[in-house]
Amino acid sequence: MAKDFYSLLNISRTANDEEIKKAYRKLAMELHPDKNPGNKKAEERFKEITEAYDVLSDSKKRAHYDQFGNSQFQSAGGFEGFSGFKKQRAGGPDFQDAFGDLFGEIFNQGQKRQRKGADLRYTLKITLEEAAQGVEKKIHFMRERSGHSSEVKLSVKVPSGVKSEQKLRLSGEGDDAGPGSLPGDLFVVVEIIEHPIFKTEAENIFLELPVTFIQALNGAEIEIPTLTSKVLVKIPPGSTSGTILRLKGKGLPKSGGFGVGDMRVKLLVDVPSQLNSEDRKKIEELSKSLGDTPKVKEFKDKVQQILNSRSQL
Repeated sequence: MAKDFYSLLNISRTANDEEIKKAYRKLAMELHPDKNPGNKKAEERFKEITEAYDVLSDSKKRAHYDQFGNSQFQSAGGFEGFSGFKKQRAGGPDFQDAFGDLFGEIFNQGQKRQRKGADLRYTLKITLEEAAQGVEKKIHFMRERSGHSSEVKLSVKVPSGVKSEQKLRLSGEGDDAGPGSLPGDLFVVVEIIEHPIFKTEAENIFLELPVTFIQALNGAEIEIPTLTSKVLVKIPPGSTSGTILRLKGKGLPKSGGFGVGDMRVKLLVDVPSQLNSEDRKKIEELSKSLGDTPKVKEFKDKVQQILNSRSQL
């Protein structure tokens, strides 16, 4: 059965870097082999949470995992394909290389640690269409290395289905703290620009579509845009304002890469604000011919029932 890295660390899929690190620390303190000698179950759990932390603490590996899921992630290269991490017994050379910084803080707090430079933050604005399909962006920012500031140009790959305020971590792209220090990280915070016609809620997108009262009355076919192309929408005859049409699979990619959300189109019947006398006469004749519409008739019947009950008091 495929493992859910978020469940292994007892965190939500929207957890930030600090929450991921905190959850891992707590579990690592409980399950570390040095604290559970001879406990094979604890050792196995420790390996699982370590694998989970290795992926979720790295923005690139986390983006791959969120996009492909666990089984597809491993078939695409897994841990060795994306990180070069070899699953050995905790405490071995590879384990220390991958997690020495974290366990130096937890288990070797009395030892002197290598200095680390400051982390940097960059806000990257993208369109909703780019968030839906994924995009690669060039960014420019100032960074300090060895006491000198300089402009840096980097390419950032934004995965499809990214959410606004989501952070992408570029390890080692921050400032350093002088010679011999480790560089900090660069956190790219995604900001999705407000769309002129689409609204979003989770992985679903919403569009309010104005239609004429003639189109609503007789039905129509109207071409509308989606996030990636355009489609022809059929307006059923007799549609009322507020009717919602669902376009399956036309929304944003879902978290974890499993499926796509929907597009919901809300009809707004738009009546003309100005009519000449001839038009008004034609509409009045049509109204007399058609009589009350179903909802108008239903409302009138309810009002009449209320009035009748009052007259009997």
